[in-house]
Amino acid sequence: MTARATLPPPGLPGLDAGFSRIVAVPGVGVDHGVVREWHCLDTGAELTRLGVRVVGTILAVHGNPTWSYLWRALLTQSVHAAERGEPAWRVVAVDQLDMGFSDRTDEDRPLAQRVADLGAFTAALGLDTPVVTLGHDWGGVVSAGWAIDHPESLAGVVLLNTAVHHPDGVPIPAPLRLAGARGVLAASTVATTAFLDTTLALATPAVDAATRRAYRTPYGSATRRRAIGGFVADIPADGRHPSHPELERIAAGVAELDVPALLLWGPEDPIFSDRYLDDLLDRLPHADVHRFEGASHLVAEDRPYAEAVLTWLREHGDRLTSPGATAPARPVTATDPDGSGFTPIWHGLQQRRADDETAIVDMSPTRSGATRRVTWRQLDDRVRRLAAGLHRIGVRKGDRVSLLVPPGPTLSAVVYACLRIGAVIVVADAGLGIRGLTRAVRGSWPDFIIGETLGLTAARALGWPGVRISAARLPKAASAALGVTCSLSDILAQGTGEPLPEPPGPGDEAAILFTSGSTGPAKGVAYTHGQLSALRDVLADHFGVTQQTGLVTGFAPFALLGPALGTRSVTPQMDVSSPRTLTASAVAAAVRESGAGIVFLSPAAVLNVVATADALTEEDRAALAGVHTFLSTGAPISPRLLESAAELMPNATPHTPYGMTECLLVTDVTLDAVHDAAQAPDAGVCVGVPIGANRVLVSALDADGRATGTPTAEPGVLGEIVVSAPHLKDHYDRLWLTDREATRGTEGLDPFEPGARWHRTGDVGHLDEHGRLWVEGRMPHVLVTEDGPLAPVGPEQEVERVDAVRRAAVVGVGPHGLRQAVAVVETIPPTKRATLADPGLTAAVRGSTRTPLVAVLAVPHLPTDIRHNSKIDRSKLSGWAERILAGGRPAAP
Repeated sequence: MTARATLPPPGLPGLDAGFSRIVAVPGVGVDHGVVREWHCLDTGAELTRLGVRVVGTILAVHGNPTWSYLWRALLTQSVHAAERGEPAWRVVAVDQLDMGFSDRTDEDRPLAQRVADLGAFTAALGLDTPVVTLGHDWGGVVSAGWAIDHPESLAGVVLLNTAVHHPDGVPIPAPLRLAGARGVLAASTVATTAFLDTTLALATPAVDAATRRAYRTPYGSATRRRAIGGFVADIPADGRHPSHPELERIAAGVAELDVPALLLWGPEDPIFSDRYLDDLLDRLPHADVHRFEGASHLVAEDRPYAEAVLTWLREHGDRLTSPGATAPARPVTATDPDGSGFTPIWHGLQQRRADDETAIVDMSPTRSGATRRVTWRQLDDRVRRLAAGLHRIGVRKGDRVSLLVPPGPTLSAVVYACLRIGAVIVVADAGLGIRGLTRAVRGSWPDFIIGETLGLTAARALGWPGVRISAARLPKAASAALGVTCSLSDILAQGTGEPLPEPPGPGDEAAILFTSGSTGPAKGVAYTHGQLSALRDVLADHFGVTQQTGLVTGFAPFALLGPALGTRSVTPQMDVSSPRTLTASAVAAAVRESGAGIVFLSPAAVLNVVATADALTEEDRAALAGVHTFLSTGAPISPRLLESAAELMPNATPHTPYGMTECLLVTDVTLDAVHDAAQAPDAGVCVGVPIGANRVLVSALDADGRATGTPTAEPGVLGEIVVSAPHLKDHYDRLWLTDREATRGTEGLDPFEPGARWHRTGDVGHLDEHGRLWVEGRMPHVLVTEDGPLAPVGPEQEVERVDAVRRAAVVGVGPHGLRQAVAVVETIPPTKRATLADPGLTAAVRGSTRTPLVAVLAVPHLPTDIRHNSKIDRSKLSGWAERILAGGRPAAP
């Protein structure tokens, strides 16, 4: 039954009824000779009333089973932006025919018809150019079809969870298979509201009842829901489907688009998964992309997509409003703009390829009990054959390879083989746990996975993407069960005698390293080959690493740098996913076997090494006496702990460099320098002065605790630490908004070095009059009190001077702007349960600090991050303290 278009009823939450209009459109295709009425939401009239100049139009197309209501936030916020004087973009959000409040036509409308319908609508509307298309779900495909059919009008493309291609031989997502099954389709999509209700239930967090009613409003009867079933039936499940040729045409056309593009994604979508995001990025490699962690199918409901779209429009304004303008040049690295002085990361290995001295010592126990040694000649041969073999089986420059192999000779060989052929290594620490590791692997969407049996088992069970390669040769049954295509032994055999492809250049992407996840979901940090080489160089120069130095690396990020530095390396026997498993005896054994002069350890590892020092033999202590440089990096370490470690390595200079996954070495300080700084102590942990060409500035906190100040080197300014370095990361992987925030306000900071790149670290601190950096906590942990912002580390240090306190965290309770400080302490001896501190301890703690404390709580252990086991989770503690002080049960945080 046909029905004419109508206006939505008034009072739908978040929707300005003044945006609604009906447009008469001459039909095309099956509607030839018929005029159809479309309902749409259009800000054009409001922009005219405001008297602003419209710079272009956003054509927004909903999917199934939503309607133009999906785009209400963008309509409202775009008008507010125009009122603020920003470039005015008209937003036209259509209700596709048979959907929302547009005509019900009683005609089947396959994909090609819907693309033609949209073209007829824009022709009737006389759409202002330039046009940016915006689509979600199957509205994404329809909008993409319009985009490739209207190149003269197209300025840009924005897509939310959608797909323009489905790989042959792979079933369509299970929810769509179920909905489209014979006997289920009509019942779930038309006769009932089941499909609509299920779609709305995908929102995370859940939408409220009023919003759910608004989405249901145009679909109140089976007659009005007919197109919901029609959309599902029109999904081209395989090449036999009538709409498959049109989908193929659109997929091919998208790959030819050279306009700015933005992809906003909900990775928890059970329908349009990251598989489809990866396909879109293959077709639109220049696109900006942001994955909203935790968001699902209705990403426009889940996350602030409208702010993202408007921000993107501002950033690309010149190119979007002036079709034909060239894209801005990508910033070059500060170190080597033309690449003329670039030496690749494998250069140190290549120099020693004919050397029969030891390159890597493997401390993993063997059946014979002997330590395994790999020479430079053996390592180079293995790297070359693996590289050639990987290339022969189809691994190409730019392909992503996820590595689920523990540190050791095998991992080193695979890493350098991948780098040599230009494949991008994806390294996610096992310490992230299964959930975190799954998020990381799926987020990076690797083309290949190389792993040990445990990692491959997880990949199979959890549906991780990628062609699977086993580190060890497996029985046929095990290989089949794990979906393994080949082993590294097979790769080596295929690579024997094969030539290597052209090597990558300094600007090519080399690695994606995941952060610890201690302050939110782990982020993928992308490095180019030039930046990895710069990291190698700053490490070698600052610490005087030579071929004879030798490294013991109990800290995963540095475990792979030995071959790059041309010096032998060894990882002590330990569980690399749990640094606190490292013992003093294991460190001594690694030093003794390798003759290493430098020891790298994480703070948690140092803690346990010091705690197990009593087990050292005279032989162990003699080996440790040969170490000349000791480094603890990854998190701040107390002078007392550094001193304890120094006693074990009496001839070593202890260092505690400051850095992060985004820039692994920023500043450095020795124990002697820490003692010097303590003579006139500032609040926080002194982490020394910048290394080499590195730069450090501070962006001052305002009264609301936000880092809004222009980054400066002025002493005593409390704010967010901002860094620049030759080896600073290139970008966050698929986190465009996070990238923007990390570089906010840093444009043009150094007029004498226009290629310099800067990064907001998220750490809080200050510089002193000697140029030393003092770290005082993380931005999310700053307490905004009625007296202004308060960083936690200074008060914590004061509290930790109390004899009965082993470790302390100062967290906030109460509303923002009126936060009050609470001290949560580990005691000596440890308390058996979480509780309010006894009166004596409370008085001692309160008397130790200048910061007023509303309460002192004692816990057996402070919660820490997974990777380092040392970064205190103050956010978790804050929520726990709120509950305790509100009368909740004193369970451990």
